[in-house]
Amino acid sequence: MRKLFVGSLAVLGSIAFVGLVTTRAPAGEELDPLKVAGDTHKLVLENAFVRVIQSKVPAGKSEPKHSHPHGLTVYLADYTIEQKTFPDGKVTTHERKFGTVVWGEAVVHEVKNISKNASHAIRIELKH
Repeated sequence: MRKLFVGSLAVLGSIAFVGLVTTRAPAGEELDPLKVAGDTHKLVLENAFVRVIQSKVPAGKSEPKHSHPHGLTVYLADYTIEQKTFPDGKVTTHERKFGTVVWGEAVVHEVKNISKNASHAIRIELKH
């Protein structure tokens, strides 16, 4: 009986260890732009409802793969980007115009500023 108990504890301990080792960060967290693109993304405001991020990308610079939940973006400069979305790998070009406000669905992407101007945008990410 004692061997069965010790064996059971060993199995449960192994399962718990494997669970701890294979547990990952919540979905999207490793793609948080504040963490993976902190040089271009800065937190402006955060509360229970929204997270507001300022994004400034110098001309010719690329941002690494990151994600955004759905929300609004306000463009504060005229510029052009090349965007590669995931998981499809589709590459598109977008012109951004100062003062434009757009709705965006959740996205995982890489972005390159292909214009001669620095980009500047405010992203209002909704939490609910």
